[in-house]
Amino acid sequence: MPQAMEPQNFVVARRPRLADIAEHPKMEFADYERRLASLQEVLQLIQQAYLGTSERALLVLEGWDTAGKGGLVRRLGWALDPRSFKVHPIAAPDEHERAQHYLQRFWRRLPQNGQIVVFDRSWYGRVLVERVEGLATVKEWRRAYREINEFERMLTDSGIRLVKLFLHITPDEQVRRFRDRLANPVKRWKLSYEDFRNRARWPDYETAIEDMMEETTTKHAPWHLIPANDKPYGRIAAFRILADRLGANVSLEPRPIDPDLLKEAKRALGLSASDIERASRPAKPKDKLKRNTLES
Repeated sequence: MPQAMEPQNFVVARRPRLADIAEHPKMEFADYERRLASLQEVLQLIQQAYLGTSERALLVLEGWDTAGKGGLVRRLGWALDPRSFKVHPIAAPDEHERAQHYLQRFWRRLPQNGQIVVFDRSWYGRVLVERVEGLATVKEWRRAYREINEFERMLTDSGIRLVKLFLHITPDEQVRRFRDRLANPVKRWKLSYEDFRNRARWPDYETAIEDMMEETTTKHAPWHLIPANDKPYGRIAAFRILADRLGANVSLEPRPIDPDLLKEAKRALGLSASDIERASRPAKPKDKLKRNTLES
């Protein structure tokens, strides 16, 4: 995987062979912290640019157990304002949801104008866990590929910026992380019986994942496959893709202050002429920040 981290290099264009992914790049922690802070600032600017507009974005996050989905979501949450940033952890459907079409429960969680929404797992459960565990018939999960492609086409046609990420780790790395969670009381709560059950069916899940990507990576909603054995590298790759896809053709220049607001602030705060002059200055250009961050 190229160190430049060009988002296009992570796009799935054909059926992947997960077992053949041998390169899992590593990143020095100091470099990771520098890049993370810069990318978080870019995403803050993107979020602010969305406010009051029809822009909206949806991140579909999938990956192996322990691949780092939760850590990625937390670092997004540290950067973004929760008033327009929403996270939906998707668990098994409840009794009421099972009586409906499996896509029904996702409609009401779609982003509104100005929002950035994350689905931590998603409708792809139909062709992954439901397929492997026999919770959907062969006819149902095969039909789901077409249904999902049509659903995602509707989302993107309506203006939603849809980004799909899959965090991939090796079986050996998953064992190491399971051991770490078991030994660490702070992380132990993350372990469940299902984690070990799923691991026992790794080959079945591997086939299902490869089928999923082959059938549902499209021009309007491509999959991005991220090698994530090294957590810092995986997080920065994900942030880099998000900044690129969510910020495309979006001006990151902070908006000028509203003249009426400035007038009221002058009255209420007793602003001096120099205060007014500073508040009225055009914002400093952010394009250089964006360009340097996205090219690093």
